[in-house]
Amino acid sequence: MSLAVVTKKEFQDAIRSYTLYGLITLFVAMTAFWAAIHWIPEMADPVNGNLDTIALLNSMRQPAIYLIPMVSIVVGHKAIAAERESGSIRLLLSLPHTRQDVVVGKVLGQTAVVAAAIILGYVAAGSIAFLTYDSFAFVIFGKYLILSVLYALVCLSIAVAVSASARQIERAFAGAVGLYLVLLVLWDTIVAGLIVVFVGWSPQPGEIPDWLTVLHSLNPSTAFAQATRAVIPVTREITTFPTLESSIWMEWYGFIVLGLWIVIPVGLSYLLFERADIQ
Repeated sequence: MSLAVVTKKEFQDAIRSYTLYGLITLFVAMTAFWAAIHWIPEMADPVNGNLDTIALLNSMRQPAIYLIPMVSIVVGHKAIAAERESGSIRLLLSLPHTRQDVVVGKVLGQTAVVAAAIILGYVAAGSIAFLTYDSFAFVIFGKYLILSVLYALVCLSIAVAVSASARQIERAFAGAVGLYLVLLVLWDTIVAGLIVVFVGWSPQPGEIPDWLTVLHSLNPSTAFAQATRAVIPVTREITTFPTLESSIWMEWYGFIVLGLWIVIPVGLSYLLFERADIQ
């Protein structure tokens, strides 16, 4: 019951601080823009399936990969650090809440806030698509919405882990931004450099060493792309990942990686917070 109370408190705090309304405005504006400029890149082979929906997902894919983690940093980095800095964490723990309840409740509450914004934003994009496109695949779009919420849960788990490790908001923010750069910029850059060193400038499918395939696939953004390809096979026609062409790695493994990026940061958050001196 304490877990539900902490989760509800996080969501209500977001409403009172207008965080939720700001995120809803951001996601509605962005997704409406993506819906308006939907396009399909020119591929070597013709693209089949529901072209309008594929075009919309193609427009949303890259911005979503970067926007959802960015929003998660803004929302999640203060989850625990802000309460420790202000001293309100002592009041929270004086109630019948364990530190585990606080950590898990904050992850779930913050995820609910971002999920609400994502859902309303995607509903806006879906409504534009339904009213203006020649055709629109509700099931495909619904699957992508669910995957985006799962990706948000991953990003919030990481952000709260950083928050649990810091006493001040500034340090939590710096740590979260640093992780954002590592996971979304440096990781792929390093993998690309290793591919050039060990394979060459123009690797063909199947030429990437297995260890590089695994390294690339452990990135949460890549795991999100893999999970999307596993659930929505038609997206394979507009995305190419030479490192995914391996006999040792299946696209549905992306769900395992996403699960690990939830469980490990949440567990680490609890350990850090359990050992923290909040006096």
